Amino acid sequence: MEIIIRNNENKPIYEQITSQIKKMIMEEELKEGEMIPSMRALARSLHISVITVQRAYEDLQRDGFLETTLGKGCFVKCNNKEFIQEEKQREIEKNLQNAINLSKESGISLEKLINLLKIFYEEEK
Repeated sequence: MEIIIRNNENKPIYEQITSQIKKMIMEEELKEGEMIPSMRALARSLHISVITVQRAYEDLQRDGFLETTLGKGCFVKCNNKEFIQEEKQREIEKNLQNAINLSKESGISLEKLINLLKIFYEEEK
C-alpha cells in the first residue's frame, strides 16, 4: 500500500491518508478483508505521528471502509457500498462539469456533447 504525503498541500495529512485509502478501496486496489498496515507501521513508513494515522483510520472506520479486530489488525471492510457509489458519482459529476465547461469554451453544442458521451459509453461495453 503506497501512500504519498504532500507537505505543500492544503489538506491535513490525515485527510490525505484517508482519501488515498478510500480511493484504493473504491478502485479495488485494496480488496475486502485485506489487512492494511498497523497504525505504527504506517506512521513509521510515512515518518509521521501515530496520532495522525489513528485519526485517518478512525475516520475510515466511521465511514465503513475499515474494521479493526483487537489483536489481529485492521482490515478493509466494504459494507458502505452506498457511500462508495456516492463518491464515484461525485467524481463523475466533477469530470462531466469539466467536459461541459470545455465544450462551452470550444463552441461544441449540447447535442454534439451528448453524442460524444453516447459514443464513448457504448464503446466501453
